[in-house]
Amino acid sequence: MSAILHRKTDTVPPAVAQADGLWVTDSDGRRYLDAVSGGAAVSAIGHRDERVRDAILRQFDAVSYAHGSFFTSEPAEELAAYLVGKAPAGLSKVVFCSGGSEAVETALKLARQYWVERGEPGRGKIIARRQSYHGATLGALSVGGNLPRRALYEPLLFEAELIAPCYAYRERREDETERDYGLRAAAELEDAILRLGPETVAAFIAEPVVVGATLGCAPAVDGYLSEVRAICDRYGVLLILDEIMCGSGRTGYRFAFEEDGVVPDIVTVAKGLGGGFVPMGATLVHDRIADAIAAGSGALAHGFTYMGHALACAAALAVQRAVDEDGLVAAAAASGTALRRMLEASLGQHRHVGDIRGRGLFIGIELVADRETKAPFDPAAKLHAVVKASAMENGLMIYPSGGTIDGRAGDHILLAPALNAREDELAEIVARLGRSLDAALETLK
Repeated sequence: MSAILHRKTDTVPPAVAQADGLWVTDSDGRRYLDAVSGGAAVSAIGHRDERVRDAILRQFDAVSYAHGSFFTSEPAEELAAYLVGKAPAGLSKVVFCSGGSEAVETALKLARQYWVERGEPGRGKIIARRQSYHGATLGALSVGGNLPRRALYEPLLFEAELIAPCYAYRERREDETERDYGLRAAAELEDAILRLGPETVAAFIAEPVVVGATLGCAPAVDGYLSEVRAICDRYGVLLILDEIMCGSGRTGYRFAFEEDGVVPDIVTVAKGLGGGFVPMGATLVHDRIADAIAAGSGALAHGFTYMGHALACAAALAVQRAVDEDGLVAAAAASGTALRRMLEASLGQHRHVGDIRGRGLFIGIELVADRETKAPFDPAAKLHAVVKASAMENGLMIYPSGGTIDGRAGDHILLAPALNAREDELAEIVARLGRSLDAALETLK
């Protein structure tokens, strides 16, 4: 009997014993091919890396931790300078934390403090999107559109205005180009701002690629984010882009929003930032926000115990340097193209595969009962769970989810292998996935 309260209270998952590269071994000696970077797009450079280990040991021998109210540290300062150096001009300050949910909490609180410092305390409302996911803490859940994860906690959440996601597979009309659809989807933001009153809206938060956990890697279509940026500027609303899952090089760009040609006021990163070697997150902040705080109260009205943890920052810096040394941002773009090509060849005409989408090595596969009508499977069948179990039987780690369409109906599979995945490993992922999907569908019959 495990003393851990596991996610499934009647099940103890296999115990992981060792991992190297894209391969994970459990305590029984069974090997799994990791097609989702540790389970949630985290292990960006694979499992085990001597450069990261050495950086952790060096920092351990110097100092592991000192509270940020007393000291900064060399690795924290170096990592912040590194992130700012890679970011577009204007994103000049960094707030560190221990993960994605904390990064989103930080972003929301910074947005609120900015307007108070500016003398506009009436701006406290947040606009977000349905079928989004921004984290598990109460503030992050409040601005998330993942209905199953919100349901139990609704009485504890603050009210956010949720508009439509950018979901071209199901919501683009046949008479629309993708760009026309993107402009129509973005117009919902302007409608929401006007309905709430621009003087009450603090920020709009969105993922450039709508997160794998909920919508299955639906990317912003051409023109969508640039129109969103223009609408935010028109009404003075801050733009927060959540790159916790899709950032840190995963889409073939250092920041996913670079492909869309926009610069947010705040951006959140995590997961691939620390590469799974340490819990790590960060919130990058535009000059205008940092300057308003400096010119006003002069103090950040927010903090966590482990902000700027020296050892964690040293590890994350080593991960990011490894990404640079090994050319993994460009590799993610090339490998993503190769993986998409393999998936299209293997599953593109599969009668239960409706859409293969995403960017770089961040790919979603939406499963359907009928390709022609796009009708989903019966939610009661829990196809996503059956597929996951089948994949584990085939020695493959994937990230399937349900409720893709509206929080209840729809199933998809997320693939997000390490950025340094080899072509033969990608081919093996596709082969095992095909077998796993077919076995799962046979089980449902």
